[in-house]
Amino acid sequence: MSKKKIISPKGKKNLQNAPLKAIDFFCGAGGVTCGFRKAGIKVLGGVDIDNSCKETYEKNNPGSKFMHADISELTFDKLQNELNIARNDNDLIFVGCSPCQYYTIINTSKEKSAKSKLLLEDFQRFVDHFKPGYVFVENVPGLEKKAESPLADFKKFLAKSGYVFDDKVINASHYNVPQSRKRYVLVATRINSDILIPKPVINKKLTVRNVIGLNKGFPVIQAGHRDNSAFLHSAASLSEDNLERLKLTPRNGGTRKAWKDIARLQLKCYEGKDNIFTNVYGRMFWDQPAPTITTKFYSISNGRFAHPDQNRAISLREGSALQSFPKTYKFIASSTGIIARMIGNAVPPEMAKKIGESFLKNRNTWQNSKQGRGH
Repeated sequence: MSKKKIISPKGKKNLQNAPLKAIDFFCGAGGVTCGFRKAGIKVLGGVDIDNSCKETYEKNNPGSKFMHADISELTFDKLQNELNIARNDNDLIFVGCSPCQYYTIINTSKEKSAKSKLLLEDFQRFVDHFKPGYVFVENVPGLEKKAESPLADFKKFLAKSGYVFDDKVINASHYNVPQSRKRYVLVATRINSDILIPKPVINKKLTVRNVIGLNKGFPVIQAGHRDNSAFLHSAASLSEDNLERLKLTPRNGGTRKAWKDIARLQLKCYEGKDNIFTNVYGRMFWDQPAPTITTKFYSISNGRFAHPDQNRAISLREGSALQSFPKTYKFIASSTGIIARMIGNAVPPEMAKKIGESFLKNRNTWQNSKQGRGH
């Protein structure tokens, strides 16, 4: 954690009744926006290059404007005019949870994700120009570890610009999210002498059982079920072989080892490799947090995404619930894949809410200290 002396704050003079407000860069479907709004922060708008997120973002977050823009081409004037913000505003938060495929530890194509490599540098330009009171960054743990990551330079920039910050890898399951999801998080401020990521809390009730299931409002469905309502309790179809594999997989946490000795069902890529990628084709455990919800959570061949009991992958709405989105959150898109990408890429709203609450607490501490000094 970086600590420096207090920087003389600039911006609004009438601070007592001024709410914190935020700009959600790389907003996607609005995970951070949703969480911040629940915390009591006014989110002025979100910026994203993916226009397929616009309707979902604005439908669920009325009053927060979606800006379709490539951050590398977005001008300061356009952002300022569209979202009505000013430089050196103590009450402004910039959120930079950029796409993270390039730095993920998962084996993905780096060529396809190369454009996301320098998005933190693009975000830094806006922080440097506007000097918001607060900054929030969330990304995969690999952002901290990869030698070519721009993170070290970003932290040097923050310190040089008068910000103090706290950063670490956290697990979303310790921040009111029923999912084991490790993420690198950084929070920063230039108006206070200190800032901390909220302390982790272990809640044994944050399990799959306490979020999905018949008694949680999720009816029993079959693989391939299509829910055309806004609830989107839709599950992907399964081939005959995959359905047979899943029927043989023990309930509540079973793995593909159950059918590894059946020649017609065993996959060639896993022959003699029982101890690698053990979650693939596996069922979730009822009494544990869900595994990390990725953009492919609707497919049993991409992780431990099979329902604990039913012979199918989890549904779109179940994935959304395990990401901690409200059940009423409406995902609007032309395909299952696009909706799953929106859900899997999102910052879990409940985790974002905890971060937002910590910003509000930090700002209140600063306000009280100013009043105590007679300012």
